[in-house]
Amino acid sequence: MRFSLILTFSVTPFTVWATDFVQPGECEAPRPPELTSPTTLEENENDRAVRVNANRSEAVAGDSAKFEGQVQLTQGVRRITAEQAKVSEAEGKLTATGGIFYQDLGVSVAADSLSADMNASEAELSKAKYWLNGQQVHGDAKLLQITADDNIELTDATFTTCVADDPTWELEADSIILDSETEWGEIWHAKVNMFGVPVMYMPYMTVPITDKRKSGFLFPSIATSSDNGFDVSVPYYWNIAPNMDATLTTQVMSARGTFVRGVGRYLQPWGQGQVNLEYIGKDREDDNQDRYLFHFEHAGKLDKNWRIFGEFTQFSDDNYFSDMDSDVSTNTDNQINREGEVSYFSDNWDMAIRVQDIEVLGDVEKPFQVMPSLTFNYYQHGIPANLNFDFNSELTHFAHRDSNHLTATRLHLEPTLSLPYQSPLGSLNAELKLMQTFYDQSGLNYQQNDDLDDQVSRTLPQLRIGGQMNFERDFQFKGNDYLQTVEPQFQYLYIPHEDQSDIGLYDTAQLQEDYYGLFRDRRYSGLDRIADANQLTVGLSTRVLDDGLHERGSFSIGQIFYFEDSEVSLGSEDEQRQESTSALAMEGQWQIDQRWALQGSFQFDTQSGDTNKTELSVDYQVDNDRMIQLSHRYVPDLGVDDNGDSVDISQAGLRTTWPVAKDIYFIGNYYYDTHLSRAVESYAGFQYESCCWAIQFSYYKELETNYEGEDFNTIGRTSDYDKGFRINFVLKGLGSSGPIGVSKMRDEGQFNYRKPYYLRN
Repeated sequence: MRFSLILTFSVTPFTVWATDFVQPGECEAPRPPELTSPTTLEENENDRAVRVNANRSEAVAGDSAKFEGQVQLTQGVRRITAEQAKVSEAEGKLTATGGIFYQDLGVSVAADSLSADMNASEAELSKAKYWLNGQQVHGDAKLLQITADDNIELTDATFTTCVADDPTWELEADSIILDSETEWGEIWHAKVNMFGVPVMYMPYMTVPITDKRKSGFLFPSIATSSDNGFDVSVPYYWNIAPNMDATLTTQVMSARGTFVRGVGRYLQPWGQGQVNLEYIGKDREDDNQDRYLFHFEHAGKLDKNWRIFGEFTQFSDDNYFSDMDSDVSTNTDNQINREGEVSYFSDNWDMAIRVQDIEVLGDVEKPFQVMPSLTFNYYQHGIPANLNFDFNSELTHFAHRDSNHLTATRLHLEPTLSLPYQSPLGSLNAELKLMQTFYDQSGLNYQQNDDLDDQVSRTLPQLRIGGQMNFERDFQFKGNDYLQTVEPQFQYLYIPHEDQSDIGLYDTAQLQEDYYGLFRDRRYSGLDRIADANQLTVGLSTRVLDDGLHERGSFSIGQIFYFEDSEVSLGSEDEQRQESTSALAMEGQWQIDQRWALQGSFQFDTQSGDTNKTELSVDYQVDNDRMIQLSHRYVPDLGVDDNGDSVDISQAGLRTTWPVAKDIYFIGNYYYDTHLSRAVESYAGFQYESCCWAIQFSYYKELETNYEGEDFNTIGRTSDYDKGFRINFVLKGLGSSGPIGVSKMRDEGQFNYRKPYYLRN
């Protein structure tokens, strides 16, 4: 016969939470035999009554009670099972023996015996096995104590995140304290065993039991390279405040010296930002020069309408980013931006004031500085006759670092009237614009430039008419339903010619020509050159969507037809448009199935028969950790080689991530320059990751960029390689949730195509 007894004393619940060390669906945590589901526990969280069920009992009213046989004690979120239990109501004591199992929302414990002071909310369990519920953290303890502060104290204990009964790694400690208030665990006099062999001793350490941040050392990384020699990085994390932190990394390189870098971050209601400081004294690989970097960036708002942004970087030399493992930039970036802006936004107008200085690495012409630029924009849409009115204006002063260089001030006014029409069948837009620009170029600090006028006024009207039609049809392919759209598009653009050779070039450059660029109204960025135009652009796009309206493929093709030659250029007569058509531009992508995808672009000169540019990539991807990509890029006439001959960039690439065995992944990148007949970058790595530990090992070999070399301005300027090994080792649960993952590891060796001219050629 079952016996039930309800007591009415109160005990404060003790709860421990733990970090989720694995993603859902990955390694299952070792699970103890649960008494009840977590959902049921949560439902009873506010219940303070103690309920006891047992096969047999002896009770003295108001004094004590003894229970035997499948004893179950419940109170709120706590559950206890035992063979025997004794409750002293007068003393507020509980003792239990035989098959003890304790459970609450955060922890489950199996023990030989239990003794609890219910008035003080304390308990002791001897010879305990514990599990942090829903996590991988578990271990043994000679004595487990639950304190009145809701903490757990373990004596002669072990700690691991491995699921096996014979764990790969295990931490043995004299004392482990899991603090529910700080949400961190303190471990005293601990040794770490790997495969049963002691590998490390720590007199004191802390580990997270939630995702709450705390100051402390992070896992080091080890590498070796031809440039840095033997390389060890040790990061220290400083949790300054809930909205502020910093990471200080000490990197010791046998070939260079000690490199220290720090990054501080902050998050405030008025904005967020970070500060970077990096320094190496007497770099032995750079003639014992001191090398440094300072970086600051901030983005935020001053109130509802005001926004502010700032970015500033100062560094010791142009090769800094090529040589050092900077947290600010990468060795493929050739431009460093310094910018500050304050802007105001209202319902139908906005304004901003901005300063900008772009530092181009290497011995090249330095760009102008914007010091400052004031913009004002007004827009009123839906005025009578469905007209839209836009007014854009800009007042910019251009300065230069070279004191003996031209400076100028530019005022640009641009009112625009447009009449749009839209319907499901298509759209049509007529636009009339007047571009009025004034230049003051009298700021010549050393001598008058005969090619430029002190004062220039330029007035150019612009007419643009563009439209698009939308057609669609349903069709079936291999039993599946699809929708195809056909979207013809056109644009007529007219801008009269005006000689602009008396205007300097301050922020103007050639824009990229691709399919979408065919429908721009400008050939150049900036305002110093506005190319004359009398041209018609025609294009056609088609898309295929499945029955879920997911795009499975698209293709676009277009070309510009010139009715007159364009005479405006950036200074070279060769740049003038004297052909009847532009290059034929095509772009497309095709999701062949769930795994195969093809995408590419192609620009072909129909008059000369030359290819202007091609990009092509083929992807086979099962998931983020299993993929193969083949790619090729061709860009002609980027510069000259060491012999003064024109050079094309023709680079083929292979990137892959694939499992080679259980929990072992291979990551590889390889890029080859077919024009120069040499590898540009090689990267190969392996990662092993189990539920509780992981290791990454990689080898890389890549061309170095030397911005201060004699041949910097020529393609194929370097034949020096940097090569080396990297090792990253992690025990999950000891201050880390694991490696950066195979996808991030693959991107470590990712070749960068953002600046084709400055790729490590």
